[in-house]
Amino acid sequence: MKLRIKRLTVWALCAGLLFPLASPAQTQKAPPRPKLVVLLVVDQMRADYVDKFSQQWTAGLKRLLERGAWFRLAAYPYWATRTCVGHATISTGSFPATHGIIGNTWWDRESAAHVPCTADPDVAAISYGASTEAGNSGARLAVRTFADELGAQASGPTRVVTFSLKPRSAIMLAGHRGTAVTWFGERAPVWTTSSAYASAPKPFIAAYLKEHPVEADFGKVWSRALPESAYLYVDNAPVEQPALGWTSTFPHVLKGQSGKRDADFYLLWEKSPFADAYLEGMAEAAVDALHLGSEKATDFLGVSFSSLDLVGHTFGPFSHEVQDILVRLDATLGKLFDHLDRAVGPNNYVVALSADHGVAPIPEQVSLGKWDTGRVATDEVAGCVEKALKPLLGPGPYVAGLVGNDLYFAPGVYAKLLANPAARQAAGNAILSMRGVARVLWSDELLERPAADDPLRRAVALSSFPGRSGDLIIAQRPYWLMTPAPGTDHGTAYGYDTRVPVLLMGSGIRPGEYLTAATPADIAPTLAFLCGITLARPDGRVLAEALAVPAAVSTELLPPRQ
Repeated sequence: MKLRIKRLTVWALCAGLLFPLASPAQTQKAPPRPKLVVLLVVDQMRADYVDKFSQQWTAGLKRLLERGAWFRLAAYPYWATRTCVGHATISTGSFPATHGIIGNTWWDRESAAHVPCTADPDVAAISYGASTEAGNSGARLAVRTFADELGAQASGPTRVVTFSLKPRSAIMLAGHRGTAVTWFGERAPVWTTSSAYASAPKPFIAAYLKEHPVEADFGKVWSRALPESAYLYVDNAPVEQPALGWTSTFPHVLKGQSGKRDADFYLLWEKSPFADAYLEGMAEAAVDALHLGSEKATDFLGVSFSSLDLVGHTFGPFSHEVQDILVRLDATLGKLFDHLDRAVGPNNYVVALSADHGVAPIPEQVSLGKWDTGRVATDEVAGCVEKALKPLLGPGPYVAGLVGNDLYFAPGVYAKLLANPAARQAAGNAILSMRGVARVLWSDELLERPAADDPLRRAVALSSFPGRSGDLIIAQRPYWLMTPAPGTDHGTAYGYDTRVPVLLMGSGIRPGEYLTAATPADIAPTLAFLCGITLARPDGRVLAEALAVPAAVSTELLPPRQ
């Protein structure tokens, strides 16, 4: 018999918990829609950094913790914890199986080549200087982002502005359209956009770059912002991999190996806190030049801070460099929030901060404690499969490519394996025999999202998109990496990669610490609710428990009584 309730206390079902709400007659008036949405991503920020290092923060990050809603159990539920994937998840509110971004790159079967997640041959690069950049856009996104929907559903013109060092970060935060979508060139050290977002360089960005050239940071010294005793762990660990021309301890000088403003200087600059500060300056310039948050429609500002990721890969999560990047980012965010308070008004904007992924410890650092850790010999994977299949199928080649954890067979090979169980098993067993490999999962087993009784299989399925994902997915054991390079990496469904901060602050947000289940995919639906817009295909939910005035829920949504 179906439960019916009339004009009684309304209950909302959120993350499996019931929260009592006021009756319709007592419900407070909802706060006005924010004039500006600010979406911040800190590339490679593990959730436990907040627990370990927050005592070192005094400004922006501290403000988010003390005045915002902090979801302490937030984590990605999927396997492919990569930069492009995480940014797409945050901006769309959906998982890779829905939004179609499965990695930073993948193997394109049609062209038989690697393809970057934002590569678009139909658009041209527009640079603020000499550049050889290729065209980039959000064309490979299978769904619209929050910013896309904000622009499409707004009652007036909406400005969408994003900045990052990485094209995939700036683009995935914006989506298919944008007013000023800008990144630091990967082929040349030049700030760039594309014809997907502009027909010419934006005057306010050109003016800012002229007044504040990156080259002005040449010769700066990155030293600890705090006394050495304030940092956790031992600095200068023997397994750290310092950047070009740097040692594994402070200070770090931005000069490049030639002592000139060469390519090495720009690489070092990107790995320094000065790059984060530069992005913040660009954000302030956009707020002022475009008067963001001053019109009838809600505007969007997205900034992805990449330097923590670049530092974390080389120095590792236990380094003083990682901690210092966050100390200085705390100050940088404090400066941004102070500027927004003055330019937009402290009650007129909402902020969401998260990370695209975490990171594993450096294997050689963990192995000092005699843990089971190491690096899978990825350069031997194709050879193992070829050797296993030759006696059963004849001469190859059978493997077209290996991108991360995704193995792609040559055209027609997978069909042969489906028809020949012995050959399929031989290929799988060959990979399973390699050190560090936990499981292999076949794409035909992932066509439907599996039940939660096999968490790893479900995580891989949530990362899989037909036509793009590999024919076979290799899952390594915890603390093992699928990369031969020095340093560390991410890209798994293990906690050190999946657990990230989710913080909300500002207009419409109820401060507090929340232990309900959450994912970064919940950010876009929550922002959409606050702005009164609809997302077409979200996998995330509205974080209703963190809303200043929860919305009443229809009693028709209550489950039937058994």
